[in-house]
Amino acid sequence: MGLARVSSVAVVGVDTHVIDVEVDISNGLPYFAIVGLPDAALDEAKNRVRSALTNSGLGFPMSRIVANLSPATLRKTGSGFDLAIAVALLVAQGVVDASVVDGVVFLGELSLDGRLRPTLGVLPAVLGARAAGVRRVVVPLANLAEAELVAEIDVVGAASLSSVAAKCGAHVTVSELEPILATKRAESPNDYSDLADVVGQVDAVRALVVAAAGRHHMLAVGPPGAGKSLLASRLPGILPDLSDDEALQVTAIRSLVTAGTITELVRRPPLEAPHHSATVPSIVGGGSGTIRPGAASLASGGVLFIDEAAEFPRTVLDALRQSLESGQIVIHRATGSAHFPARFQLVMASNPCPCGMDGVVGADCTCAPSVRRRYLARLSGPLLDRVDIQLRVARVSSSALLGASGPADGMSTRTAQDLVVSARAAAAKRLAGTEWRVNAEVAGPHLRGSLRLAPHARAALDRSLERGAISMRGYDRVLRLAWTCADLAGRQTPTSEDVGEALFLRQVVSSS
Repeated sequence: MGLARVSSVAVVGVDTHVIDVEVDISNGLPYFAIVGLPDAALDEAKNRVRSALTNSGLGFPMSRIVANLSPATLRKTGSGFDLAIAVALLVAQGVVDASVVDGVVFLGELSLDGRLRPTLGVLPAVLGARAAGVRRVVVPLANLAEAELVAEIDVVGAASLSSVAAKCGAHVTVSELEPILATKRAESPNDYSDLADVVGQVDAVRALVVAAAGRHHMLAVGPPGAGKSLLASRLPGILPDLSDDEALQVTAIRSLVTAGTITELVRRPPLEAPHHSATVPSIVGGGSGTIRPGAASLASGGVLFIDEAAEFPRTVLDALRQSLESGQIVIHRATGSAHFPARFQLVMASNPCPCGMDGVVGADCTCAPSVRRRYLARLSGPLLDRVDIQLRVARVSSSALLGASGPADGMSTRTAQDLVVSARAAAAKRLAGTEWRVNAEVAGPHLRGSLRLAPHARAALDRSLERGAISMRGYDRVLRLAWTCADLAGRQTPTSEDVGEALFLRQVVSSS
């Protein structure tokens, strides 16, 4: 009979908590309980641990066993505590010396034969362990490459419970079963996503480059076949690579939804394009029991593309409003709350009306005026007020389409990316010493204070505000666009031409 304590990590959202897994073995009828607010998957660990210990030749005590996960007030979810509970049982029985596991974190799900399965959330868990001063982490072999992305901590990959026990000093025959490895997912090819594929849309391509340079949100309204989706799919390609901190954060979020498939940091900005039938939890995150990130968090550091935006329920789109301002999503449930980063770039595309023919030359729109107004009214005013670039996209004429002979006729992805990188470098230099790095993040008081434009440069913008054509928030967003246009042109300060282009890019989209 004995008492033992080992360490593991609980992941709530992207926050981590080092957990003390305490096991007490006492006299009494055979009984095994897990306490400390476990969810259903964790409560079922009793059966997995019992079978894994038995089938690994380590035995299971036929006594009264209580496993406590402390702090008891924090709800624990998932199967990643299996290994820690099993090792604590071995320590309590005297099979493993307590000094060997002191300061070591154990993560992993056990199969019934004792092998370790890949586990969700290993990367953020290892990051949390390092932040807490832990010196060593034991993870499933399938998660080893993922855990090794974290520097300055000793990571040990194990294929089975018996191998872990043997490394901890137990006298046991190591299982010769084939280790469980994650199935690799086929990556979709991205060989033809060049911006030069977009022909005849000079204004739209320019708007896309401005959006990428300043990380501005964008809405494109136009008929079917105008190239709205094609434009949005080219945006991630012209964005600069993620910084080390951004790549680590994006990869950590991926770790929460994919187990064992991560072998390197995500360096390119992600693209998430949910279907218009998506629900609020699928976009912002949630779920019963374990709170999972939604598309908005998975797009953090990259692009969230909302195609056919007017077909989305208004409640789904309006759920994005808070994260557009704060850059994070906080999800509250009766069992607790979790927060996820959501610093994405929103790109929306929509038809002008249900039939899509409104404004198309030579085509008859069959929608009544009231129907057209209601259609685009699904994009609420407060949401549109947060979208910097709002552009009408027309269909490409046959002469423009047939006259394009190849990539040389349009701006290539490489050329656009060079412009974006140069513009972002200029913005970062100007904003050095502040909390902002791109123009879309700069606060209004700063734009109207230390970065105030000359009266002649902002004259057209002031008139628009006086006429009520734009709101105060819209005023600040035009200023942000003007600074981005100036950065792309290599100017130190926006001119009246930059302000004029910014006003053009912020056309207020409405239906006739």
